[in-house]
Amino acid sequence: MIHPTLILATAGRVLNQLRRDLRTVALLLLVPAVLLVLVRGVFHGQDEVFQRVGVPLLGIFPLTSMFLVTSITVLRERTSGTLERLMTMPLAKADLLLGYALAFGVLAAAQALVVSAVAFGFLGLESQGPILAIVAVAMLNAMLGMALGLFVSAFASTEFQAVQFMPAFILPQLVLCGLLAPRETMVAPLEWAALVMPMTYAYDALLLIAAGNGASFAGARDVGIMLTFTVAALLAGAATLPRRTP
Repeated sequence: MIHPTLILATAGRVLNQLRRDLRTVALLLLVPAVLLVLVRGVFHGQDEVFQRVGVPLLGIFPLTSMFLVTSITVLRERTSGTLERLMTMPLAKADLLLGYALAFGVLAAAQALVVSAVAFGFLGLESQGPILAIVAVAMLNAMLGMALGLFVSAFASTEFQAVQFMPAFILPQLVLCGLLAPRETMVAPLEWAALVMPMTYAYDALLLIAAGNGASFAGARDVGIMLTFTVAALLAGAATLPRRTP
């Protein structure tokens, strides 16, 4: 049984902590938009290239930044003993988990709105599909990054180790998702590996929406797989919450 009051209290505590950390807030809200601006500058005069990669990056950048911030934030709570103290209170694991998800979900929504406003309002990004659908999938991408960050935080004992998961866990997905080269042109083992990576489906979902095919079976399948990865990562992260950190 879940307790909405405890969930809201946990979410409020996490948001209050993040509010005092302006560098983290800047990383979440501004860095994805700044990176998209840099990409626009890199492909100056190559509008067709920017239109091809812009929409997928609109989801990939939030996924990456939420992964990094969540993994470090939760690790701090583990190493400081905050989680252990909370687990001694009448607070169910589900309440704690949903509180984290709600707090980072608010940040994910804000992040997706900011980067979408910059992309479609100032950088001239276009989509044949509904922009609101792209914003929604970008939010889901950020939530996926949050869930993955919550999960991998269990395997780090220092913030430096948490940061190391970025090149180890996120960059291979970025290379293999199809953004740099079509997956069908890769050697077979890499193409197969891409099929078990969540960023692959985040990339495909945004690409389909941008092409006006978001309502197709493939689009619904990709979103469903992303949701499955998100829930699975949250459940796996919940299993590690009582874990003691040396």
